[in-house]
Amino acid sequence: MIRGDASERRALIALAVPLVAQQLGFQLMGSVDAAWLGRYSDSALAAAGVGNNLLFAITSIGLGIVMGLDTVIPQAVGAGRTEDARRYLHAGLRLAVLVGLAATLVVLATPLLLQVADVPEVVADEARIYVYLRAIGVVPFLLSVALRSYLAARNVTRPLIIAVVVGNIANAALDAVLIFGVESIGIPPLGVTGAAIATVSVQIVIVVVYFAAARGVDGGEPRPRSSRADVVEIARYGIPVGGQLFAEVGIFGVATLLAANLGTLPAAAHTIALNLASFTFSAAVGIGAATSVRVGHAVGSGDLPLARRRGLIGLRIGVVVMASSAVMFLVIPGPIARLFSDDPAVLAVTAPLLMVAALFQLSDGAQAIGAGALRGLGDTRATLVGNVIGHYGVGLGVSLVCAYVLGLGVLGLWIGLSVGLTATAVYLASRFMIRTRS
Repeated sequence: MIRGDASERRALIALAVPLVAQQLGFQLMGSVDAAWLGRYSDSALAAAGVGNNLLFAITSIGLGIVMGLDTVIPQAVGAGRTEDARRYLHAGLRLAVLVGLAATLVVLATPLLLQVADVPEVVADEARIYVYLRAIGVVPFLLSVALRSYLAARNVTRPLIIAVVVGNIANAALDAVLIFGVESIGIPPLGVTGAAIATVSVQIVIVVVYFAAARGVDGGEPRPRSSRADVVEIARYGIPVGGQLFAEVGIFGVATLLAANLGTLPAAAHTIALNLASFTFSAAVGIGAATSVRVGHAVGSGDLPLARRRGLIGLRIGVVVMASSAVMFLVIPGPIARLFSDDPAVLAVTAPLLMVAALFQLSDGAQAIGAGALRGLGDTRATLVGNVIGHYGVGLGVSLVCAYVLGLGVLGLWIGLSVGLTATAVYLASRFMIRTRS
């Protein structure tokens, strides 16, 4: 048993490392945007934070729907049905375009929420421009998600890393030029507009690289055409995941709007802390994606005990990784925060938030990997239920009480987020154990 677990652990790590690198790379792009904008102005940093949350709160629904591929493709590959996997990719790409276009229209309407939330005008104006420009990248982003699912299930990960490394270099260079401008060549400072243009440009390049990689895996052969039933099957698994991601991202979006309502300083501190917590969370998302593939392969081959072992191995690896992140937040919160801002007032508010973030690292990782394991099983409905109960049944109430009743402000919001994540993690891990019990 020990030897078998060691072999399984090595296999999961071999798949998880490039997927983690990919996720961290994507998050790094957002963090670089925030770091540059933090040096441009506090209002630009806050606007990008608000804009990103509005954007991803909607895009997450489409992301989740396309992630139905994380169930059907690994299970098809595990069962040796390669042509079915290729056909599912065709269906997933169709679904990504359809859902992406609908999501784009909704994203364009989200700035209306800024008035409802009474966000300061200077922040709202810049956030509105940022959202409008970033909406262009919604469809390319969802296409890249579908292609990533296929490549990971086929254990082809090198193109994912190459794309994200090149993308980060390009994004950092474009940010430096477009945010601050280059007077010698006639480029004015564009602030959040420049950051948005840089990100969308990189998204388009990345999806082109993924398409080329998927074509290489298939030997250049045309994909089998998918049917409406294939699209429906993917959506059947993906819609609950979309609801799960909307619930998860939505609670952070609510927190961001509430932080903006508290003022520019709390909003800027919240944005910095959220960027850092999201960066470490990306590692858990990568491990969760690898766990989903490994569990799905086992389910496809008809081996439920193996699926259970692989899920538990993923959870154990995730705990170790996220514990390291917790130590970092506890030991050096100040130096990390200074990567995003030089303002002493912003840093003073940010440091306590990172202390709270350290407390929920383990539960944040466990819920992400538990959700991945459940996707591999095909029990995506449980991921939705767990997030609604944890974040809204438990966490939101705690946030409101701590922030407004107890007068803790933005720190109170983060205490509630921590409690909600913990409740969600307990539910999802328990559900996986129950579903894989012999």
